[in-house]
Amino acid sequence: MSIDLLALQARDESGAVRVVIESPRGSRVKLKYSHALHAFVLSRPLPLGITYPYDWGFVPGTEAADGDPLDAMVLLDVPTFPGVVVSCRPLAALEVQQNAKGGGRQRNDRIIVAPVVARRPGIELTARVRDELVAFFHAVTLLEGKELRVLGWQDADTAEELVDRASRRR
Repeated sequence: MSIDLLALQARDESGAVRVVIESPRGSRVKLKYSHALHAFVLSRPLPLGITYPYDWGFVPGTEAADGDPLDAMVLLDVPTFPGVVVSCRPLAALEVQQNAKGGGRQRNDRIIVAPVVARRPGIELTARVRDELVAFFHAVTLLEGKELRVLGWQDADTAEELVDRASRRR
């Protein structure tokens, strides 16, 4: 039996944001969920020496400005697995712009979230962690021709609004 993870609602019964994990913390490859196959497929290996610092995934039931589901980084101190759905609370939004596949530039914002249920205290989104996340996003796109440009960080309320806008867009 296969389940279409994109068909899930963006929020759970409590209003928390759902994130479907694609590439877990420590992964050296970018995995992507294929709607057509209802499976995870290899998107690309990351540059040498680069691994995901936290679980990476998407918010189901959304469509971001780039046409894909809204991207999300889950700040959790342990990795999960592809396909795991994590209920989260937004911490911040990172606004970015990059080259579009068909030419020109497009927004590809991502939200930074923390699991609603975590047994250990969460990871704080300090200035240092923000800088390291920006460096990570630059590193993973460096050889992809995306020319990532960070527009800035926004707060949790803006991240919530981003989820709601992306949900309505779908």
